[in-house]
Amino acid sequence: MNKTIIAAATTCLLTLPAGAMAAVSSTVNLASDYTFNGVSQTGNDPALQASLDYAADSGFYAGTWASNVDFGTGEDTNIEWDVYAGQYFQLNDKFGLDTGIAYYTYHGDDASSTYNYPEAYAKLGYSSSMGDSEVNFWYSWDYFGLEVSHYIAMVAHTVEVVPGHNIKVTFDRSTSADENKWAWDGKDAYNHYRVEYMTSWQGFDFNLAAENTDMDIDSADARVVFSVSRTFSF
Repeated sequence: MNKTIIAAATTCLLTLPAGAMAAVSSTVNLASDYTFNGVSQTGNDPALQASLDYAADSGFYAGTWASNVDFGTGEDTNIEWDVYAGQYFQLNDKFGLDTGIAYYTYHGDDASSTYNYPEAYAKLGYSSSMGDSEVNFWYSWDYFGLEVSHYIAMVAHTVEVVPGHNIKVTFDRSTSADENKWAWDGKDAYNHYRVEYMTSWQGFDFNLAAENTDMDIDSADARVVFSVSRTFSF
């Protein structure tokens, strides 16, 4: 249920001036697990992911992102492939605003396309000597093709502990507007907590995260996720 896609592919725009973005780039990522807000999308197994992105000096960007997925026994969906487009605004030297829309598609099973859904998002970033703060909001009016509204609200803060080494702390809450159509462990909402360490070496980006949710299900219990990625600019 991605969406890490937007987290991975566009959250970084909140801290980068538009002129600093490469015109076209591609990122390949290998992760020990593909989690969306603390919920595994790969049955607690590894994921190989890739994106292709375009960003203009005006702040406009568009891209596509894909990952393997595994939704469990009796379900043959094995690919998530998403597209997105948005506009980044550098409001001043401290504030940035990112708004856009994404469309998530699923493949591999005859019923996979019924999961497809749109999502709009807005992210406000603030940079200071204390680090980078974010307030993010996602909204879908047809979550997983079920004609139900779904919201995600997130706050996060990133600090550079020493040059080239960053710690990010995140809290988010996912909410279904109708738990009879979509529920999280039998409830309309759940909370997710994540602490991650980020660094780079020899052109590779490394991420080590510890996360948990308040749901009592195997796919959303406490876990450590490791990923390594590389971005290529064209």
